[in-house]
Amino acid sequence: MLHYTQMNLDRASAERKDPNWLLGQYGEKSRWLLVWNNKNLIVSEKRELALLSQSQIATLDRAEAVFLGIDDTHSYFALDVSEVEQELLQGCIDVSFEEHTDNQAFHFEDMRTIGPKLDVELASVGVLARGLCYWHKTHRFCGRCGNPNRSVEAGHARLCNDPECRHMTFPRTDPAVIMLVSHTFPDGVERCLLGRQAQWPEGVYSTLAGFVDPGETLERAVIREVKEEAGVDVDEVRYLASQPWPFPSSIMLGFIATAKSTEIFVEQDELEQAHWFSREDLDGFAEWGDDAPGYKLTRKDSISRYLIEYWRQQ
Repeated sequence: MLHYTQMNLDRASAERKDPNWLLGQYGEKSRWLLVWNNKNLIVSEKRELALLSQSQIATLDRAEAVFLGIDDTHSYFALDVSEVEQELLQGCIDVSFEEHTDNQAFHFEDMRTIGPKLDVELASVGVLARGLCYWHKTHRFCGRCGNPNRSVEAGHARLCNDPECRHMTFPRTDPAVIMLVSHTFPDGVERCLLGRQAQWPEGVYSTLAGFVDPGETLERAVIREVKEEAGVDVDEVRYLASQPWPFPSSIMLGFIATAKSTEIFVEQDELEQAHWFSREDLDGFAEWGDDAPGYKLTRKDSISRYLIEYWRQQ
């Protein structure tokens, strides 16, 4: 199962626009996810996403709270506390937030680190909280007139404060294609095309990916990106799966494609290297984060890994 694809809360898209309904979601049935500098609050010992009660965050300003959704038991909110002094945070839930305190009960951690270890549904809620908090932090001013705007519709829109403008802005999602390209070579062995960027950990190789250009279909984006990054021509582009990737604001659209050419040309402005690998080659790959030298697979929570494993099983 793809990570971050199981956000099963009812988003209550119509109800959340009603301030009275939203107020009714507060109280002890509410659960709060805190985000600090793009990191989520984690229960340290259990390695779980922290879901705080309203009484635990009672002294925090909830004016910028973002409603995430409801289930049969609780309503869920995200709250960005990046600008709150850590001493105040400690007083709210009576724990230490120092990242390396031996007796710490909670700490903030990047979802890309903790995500693969979390329950899939909670991890999906956690990245939604992170993504919406990031969007609010980076869209504080109107894109049309430059005046400050404010959070409305339970945190799912921002409205310009200028009465002559009142432009409404909504959270954005940037579409990106990611593709497993394969080819059966004259020796009868099918191989897939993987590449790596220079800033990645040593030895890590991934499927190719890139953002969709304006006015471009997803299939054409696959063809263009493979050609630009590796110099390989592809066809038979087939959609497989998608994955929200709010790091900070993308959705990854996964495809399988067949290569018409095999010669690789990398200009190194996007990729450092690219190679063809057989299924047998991949069997010898280590995992992302391993200290051992040699080739390594991508993160287990990524759609890149999902595409690779899908192909390996064919």
